[in-house]
Amino acid sequence: MPSVVLVMHRTAMLYEAAIAAEVFGVDRSDLAASGRWYDFTVCTADGAPHPWLPGAMTSAYAAMASADTVIVPSTDDPASDPEPALVLALRSAEERGARFVSLCTGAFVLAAAGLLRGRVATTHWMHAQDLAHRHPDVDVRADVLYVDEGGVLTSAGKTAALDLCIHLVRKDLGYAAANGLARRLVVPAHRTGGQAQFIAAPPDPRGSLVLASTLEWAGARLDQPLTVQDLAGHAGLSTRQLARRMHAELQVGPLDWLHHQRIARAQELLERTEAAVEEVAARSGMGTAATLRRHFRRTVGVTPTDYRASFRRG
Repeated sequence: MPSVVLVMHRTAMLYEAAIAAEVFGVDRSDLAASGRWYDFTVCTADGAPHPWLPGAMTSAYAAMASADTVIVPSTDDPASDPEPALVLALRSAEERGARFVSLCTGAFVLAAAGLLRGRVATTHWMHAQDLAHRHPDVDVRADVLYVDEGGVLTSAGKTAALDLCIHLVRKDLGYAAANGLARRLVVPAHRTGGQAQFIAAPPDPRGSLVLASTLEWAGARLDQPLTVQDLAGHAGLSTRQLARRMHAELQVGPLDWLHHQRIARAQELLERTEAAVEEVAARSGMGTAATLRRHFRRTVGVTPTDYRASFRRG
């Protein structure tokens, strides 16, 4: 089963740490196709149990050496340097090939350890400018929910940490497990699709009933030809008005939104059905198998066949 270590560093904050513990530390093996959940450990500087998580298995920072995923929660003092022992443990885990996740201002800890150098990353919008100033070698995005760079993932502030954690479950255990988890936590299952580098926004607009209705309408018709004009006509807007509103509420344009939704539909069909690639292409609105393969590989990084095989191995 995947092993996850939550790093309770000396300035760790409760909210994001509790989110990680809830998602990865509570056994929900009944949701996973493999029948197994995560092997979850909390690590502290000296290995002593943390008062916020008294029932969790606890180890010293050395536990990172064998973890598949290392999660660094937010820090209440982004300006301070992390303790040398923590930096050393993080760098050792990087050399071994661990995956790193920072929640909110935990990005400052990863940046201080040199793990974000040359990468796209995010943090709480209130601290994004400071992160960019302190670490000019990091491409900081202040307007996204979370960034997925494969080996390193970072989330924006507060509840965006939950979005990223559910995204990780979706990557590791599939759509069914992530959606089941979201239902139990009574939160939206953010089906953000195959944006390979970063997630620009949640897929459901906040505050616009007109736009929400139109995107729901379009989402039910992904297998049909849809144009920006179709979306604008349903919303009763001009194409420019639609584009402006989608960028304001979703930080993504109409065509990109359609593309991401179709990739997400294809991923779900590949995971949950036996449909041939040609049928998946038709049902997701990609038209032909060749078109699906081209866009799927460009967006997700693998072919539809490899994606399905990888999910089933998992």
